[in-house]
Amino acid sequence: MTIREIAELAGVSIGTVDRVIYRRGRVSAETRDKIEGIIEKYQFTPNPIARRLKRNRAYRFYALIPRRYQDSAYWEQALRGLDWGADGVRPLGVETEVLEYDRYNPGEARNVVTHALAQEPDGMIFAPIVAIKQFIPLVRERGIPYVFFDSDFPEMEPLCTISQDPIRGGYLAGRLMHLFAGKITRPVAVLDVHNEDYHIIRRRAGFLQYAEEYGFSTVVKEYSGGGELSEGEITLLLRENPDLDGIFVTNSLTHLVAQTVKNIRKTRNVVIIGYDLIPGNQELLQAGAIDALISQRPVNQGREAVLNLYRHVVLDEKIEPKVEIPLDIYVKENIPPS
Repeated sequence: MTIREIAELAGVSIGTVDRVIYRRGRVSAETRDKIEGIIEKYQFTPNPIARRLKRNRAYRFYALIPRRYQDSAYWEQALRGLDWGADGVRPLGVETEVLEYDRYNPGEARNVVTHALAQEPDGMIFAPIVAIKQFIPLVRERGIPYVFFDSDFPEMEPLCTISQDPIRGGYLAGRLMHLFAGKITRPVAVLDVHNEDYHIIRRRAGFLQYAEEYGFSTVVKEYSGGGELSEGEITLLLRENPDLDGIFVTNSLTHLVAQTVKNIRKTRNVVIIGYDLIPGNQELLQAGAIDALISQRPVNQGREAVLNLYRHVVLDEKIEPKVEIPLDIYVKENIPPS
């Protein structure tokens, strides 16, 4: 169906239909309802290229993420996904710029948000960590559509959140711990890294739920806001808890724990379960120092964030409020090629 055909069915001019589709100019409520009814009935989708030409400028998205090397280079993978999505929508008139910031520097986070808002973007993408949370109301006040990926702040009401279910992820980690350790008779440590982040809190809750249901004890250690987990902190944990059956690391720093355990205990009897198929984790998984990893497909998440924002802003399509990423399990035998 074309705009001309919609106009004929509605008994109005092409210009009136154009104003309704692109939400500009005044149209009576009765006429608008009639035109929108025809559009819905015949599933009309505006041509995104024609829509951009009418705007006389490209759409502009901004994606804000921590620096690519932070969290053991986890964000490098997310960046690849954002670039992949950006490449896909660029020919359709959408420019996507990624702004990186130091997640441990609140001033830097504020600067990138301020810069992005000054450009009057058509849409924004956030990896919602605590350093960003306070700025979301500013984005919402300006009426800018925004999407979350990697995690969520449910009270912030994004258009869409692309992430795993962290409770299920933590519960799965508990089951993996049980499978690899067999009968658990000694404590299992939970290293709650970045314990200020929503998804980390929920992962821990899922693991502790499993531990309670299956009756094994846990030792929870929280680490927040200070950057990477240090070898000294891990060594202290092992000295204070010499009889651990296992360690669950709630984020991508699993390789730091595995390497320290490997250095201290020549005969390893500690099951290590963690997150993310980053190079350091993949290497130690292959070497047998890590037992299993849960992957959250950061490349796919980044791409989906761009595409969902595009569908909403440019195509004016309804998008699902939640895109749940599968819980992928990797062990030594099924590591993908580098």
